[in-house]
Amino acid sequence: MIIKLAWRNLWRNKIRTTTMVCAMVFGLMGVVAMMGFMSGMYGNMIDNAIAWQVSHVQIQNQRYLDDQDINETLINPQPLIEALRTMPGVKAFSARFLVDGMIASARANRGIRINGVDSDAEAKVTPIAGSIIQGRWLLQEGRNPIVVSQKTAERLRLKLGSKVVLTFSNAHKDVTGAAFRVAGIFSSPSSGFDEANSYVRRSDLAKLAGVEGIHEIAVVLNESNNLDNRSALELAGQLSQLSDTGNRVRDWQQVQPLLATIISQMGATNAVILAIFVSAMGLGIVNVMLMSVFERTRELGVLMAIGMAKRQVFTLILLESTLLGITGATIGSLASLLLVTLLAQTGIPLGNMAQGLGAFGVDTTLYPSVSSNEYAAAFVTVILVSILASLYPARQILKQRPVDAMSQKH
Repeated sequence: MIIKLAWRNLWRNKIRTTTMVCAMVFGLMGVVAMMGFMSGMYGNMIDNAIAWQVSHVQIQNQRYLDDQDINETLINPQPLIEALRTMPGVKAFSARFLVDGMIASARANRGIRINGVDSDAEAKVTPIAGSIIQGRWLLQEGRNPIVVSQKTAERLRLKLGSKVVLTFSNAHKDVTGAAFRVAGIFSSPSSGFDEANSYVRRSDLAKLAGVEGIHEIAVVLNESNNLDNRSALELAGQLSQLSDTGNRVRDWQQVQPLLATIISQMGATNAVILAIFVSAMGLGIVNVMLMSVFERTRELGVLMAIGMAKRQVFTLILLESTLLGITGATIGSLASLLLVTLLAQTGIPLGNMAQGLGAFGVDTTLYPSVSSNEYAAAFVTVILVSILASLYPARQILKQRPVDAMSQKH
């Protein structure tokens, strides 16, 4: 009975209630869309970093991590390689020979990391083979092919077939080098990665360096949710037991602590956005409830005078505010779900921000992502704030005596 009475009281002034519900709906849609945008951007940044740079797990010689000397290759890597071939959760892995050196054309030169890779294995670990915009990925035949990024090609004024000279310090600390020809040009979502990396065959690079072995094994998993690091941690633990104690096995959060920090702050960022919205919404509900209660002061005084307990009056006002919150939260959540689902299909093009996003390794089209927990948190928070917002108006009417309330003109 009291719920029915509260619902009717809520809609006595249809324009005012409808306006408040509309404000809650559009505000909630904006908040959820913003949360989805932030989550989508962070998720895209993490996905790209794992796909292009860090993989899920990396294995290096500990001394190589302390000082990237070309002679500090992995200690006894064969048991690790044999194990990775049979582990069910492993999608692919790539053994790399890494050198920091110079790349020079007839026009310019610049420092660069030279990645010596097995072309087939690397194509399964990173998306680089599918991101060739000119030419082709490294082939097994041909003399000294190299794949460079579009940014490197632009800075050194290179095109397909151009000759470049790679120079670096070999195993004896002597400067060595050789001429390579550009076989392919790639482009990744990260401008920093593009400017810093080039790819050659591992056999070509190891021969020039005069070093046998590999510096790094990069492993990717069949895991689709990169925000959950448990699979990578589990694999890293298994590989650590197989690896020589001089090697170090790291999951991607250890390789890139910044990514771990981003994940830990995603919840806090969304909480701040939601808090700003509910604060503004709470003030609006307080205003609506104050106007509603003050308009009915005399009526509520009469109800108390004829025997309605103050506890029941308090419950009535509380229910009115709760029903207002449930109505706004329900319609707003459904509208938000529809909006985010639509944007997740179409994407949000951010072409004008491509250069800035490229510095963070983010694609120029973002797809918002909102989890069911975030929808539930927004829904519950709106209702809780609605309930809290009714406490002050309820207190204003309950502290009056019935005779004083009935004497009010409004």
